[in-house]
Amino acid sequence: MIAVPLDRGSLIARYCETRAFTETLAAPLSAEDQCAQSMPDASPVKWHRAHTTWFFEEFVLLPNADKYRRVHADSAYLFNSYYDAIGRRHPRAERGLQTRPSCGEVAAYRAQVDGALVDLLRDADADAYRSIAELVVLGLNHEQQHQELVLMDVKHLFSRNEFDPAYRRGRAAPTGSAAPAVDWLEFEGGLVNVGHAQLAGCGFSFDNEGPRHAVLLSPFRLADRLVTSGEWRAFIADGGYQRPDLWLSDGWYAAQQAQWHAPLYWELDGDCYTTLTLDGRRRVRDSEPVVHVSHFEADAYARWAGARLPTEFEWESAAARVAIEGNLLPPTSTDAATLHPAATGEGAPGLRQMFGDVWEWTSSAYLPYPRFAPAEGAVGEYNGKFMSGQMVLRGGSAVTPTGHVRSTYRNFFYPHQRWAFSGLRLAADA
Repeated sequence: MIAVPLDRGSLIARYCETRAFTETLAAPLSAEDQCAQSMPDASPVKWHRAHTTWFFEEFVLLPNADKYRRVHADSAYLFNSYYDAIGRRHPRAERGLQTRPSCGEVAAYRAQVDGALVDLLRDADADAYRSIAELVVLGLNHEQQHQELVLMDVKHLFSRNEFDPAYRRGRAAPTGSAAPAVDWLEFEGGLVNVGHAQLAGCGFSFDNEGPRHAVLLSPFRLADRLVTSGEWRAFIADGGYQRPDLWLSDGWYAAQQAQWHAPLYWELDGDCYTTLTLDGRRRVRDSEPVVHVSHFEADAYARWAGARLPTEFEWESAAARVAIEGNLLPPTSTDAATLHPAATGEGAPGLRQMFGDVWEWTSSAYLPYPRFAPAEGAVGEYNGKFMSGQMVLRGGSAVTPTGHVRSTYRNFFYPHQRWAFSGLRLAADA
């Protein structure tokens, strides 16, 4: 994991900005909102705030700041997520039962760790600074992941409330014209290099993005835009959720067991569908990208549409030619954020909606690249231990922080999971 070398002042400023934005995301929530846990896959917001703080304490401060002592004696047990090398950890499914420490105590914990971390960055000698700085940049990217999780988990929590509360209020529902017709773009394939270079000066990457290597792609086609909610309604109307011929076996079983009949958060109101957004419940807009569908649903839809999902390497080779911009979460405020996938209008020919809006399911299993080796120590558990049974998503979503996306980024979820801001783009053989 190679970070862009930053001078002390720039890194301290970035650290303070990133940490402050987590608190900005938590600010609209009551203490009760922050303590509840809606399902085992989600975590309370209070826990996210504490866990990201523990990460800096455990991996940066304790090994490098001689006089630093843990703020909470039980922090390694309560706030450890999955680092088994650290020791015992509190069960994930029971995080919502921990009413102590309070939200106020977590805020104080964050402030104490922040003060110690800034002092360490300011005072470390030149030899120690680089290794400390790389760990801090890893921690900041880790915190950005949890910023997205905060909004994912809050949305799921509010969906379990009988009265559909909103994360924020006072924003009018978006309006817009119908989505443009799909344009299929041709790609010649061939031998292409994929993955992050992971060399000094090449920017930050997670370890699962490398090593960079060559893959052979057959000629393929990609849809120029994402699948829309209106197109998904046609899938529903044609019995897409009742036709086992469209589904993978595990997907059909999951859909039947959970009684899926539409994307997560959709509800039928008369003859129209509504969906829960972070701004409250409103009618589904046909022109918006469909969101909160599982890999199983995405795969079934693609089969129904006479197409398929792209491989992660098809997606990456195409996205490498596209500017990294889109409907992403601004890094300091949600005031201008949509917090929901946005419709695309007519525009210049070419790929659109590649970054932002939704994480795009691919047909690729989450597996290590050739010559992949996890980092030494507990921090090596960050990604590699999860390379089994999950599927890769690419691109970024409307709640992914700006600056946290790149063409090589590999997100991953289990194929049945739907609470991520996940959607799809169709692919086909040329």
